[in-house]
Amino acid sequence: MISTSDIKTGGSTGLPKTLEPGNQQCKINGVALEEFKLKAGGYNLILHMEGPDLGAEFEGFWINKDNESLGRHKGAVGKVRASEWAFVDGTTKGGVAVSRDSDILKFLKGLCTELGIVKWLTVDQDGKHPTIESLINAFNTEQPFKDKYINYCLGAREWKDKNGYIRYDLYIPKFVKNSVPFESLTPVKSSRLLKYNESDHLKKLKVTDVQQFGEEASSSSDFTL
Repeated sequence: MISTSDIKTGGSTGLPKTLEPGNQQCKINGVALEEFKLKAGGYNLILHMEGPDLGAEFEGFWINKDNESLGRHKGAVGKVRASEWAFVDGTTKGGVAVSRDSDILKFLKGLCTELGIVKWLTVDQDGKHPTIESLINAFNTEQPFKDKYINYCLGAREWKDKNGYIRYDLYIPKFVKNSVPFESLTPVKSSRLLKYNESDHLKKLKVTDVQQFGEEASSSSDFTL
């Protein structure tokens, strides 16, 4: 006979365990610089992000699969690049010089401002770091961003894994006129958060594509390498 008195309702609810493109509320769990292999000295700035708590029935990924005592993430997680294109020293097609470190610092200042921690960057770290690597390491170690949620617009490139499933290489879109790609939960004025739309913010995988997107996302459309 089928028992209906002790049906177990715990476990996964079928909600995705990984972040997807769209307008998302997230916190940052960590940051890192990843080498951009298409140009020496270039970096992708990676934000390890997590969405809101999805409740007791949600079974997220282990925080550390080698140490399950740390428990599971309470929300969907994902690696998000700070920019669609890597941070490099170079020149745009229009002849404008760009600086890897200056562009990373500009991004950090905007992010820290919306997180309400700009003093950590502009005052506490002023003159303390000989390299951008040292600054990012301090940001990740001290974690002034810990458990601070703000709103983001997450763009993505689609890629196909070895099992044939479509995955997302997430990134934060560039600023556009009168709109920002991330914003405090309580903006000073009316919200200027960039509204996600698929045509602008999702690079869909073409049927003929064989290249897997990811850390090798090229900046060749913007820079003379």
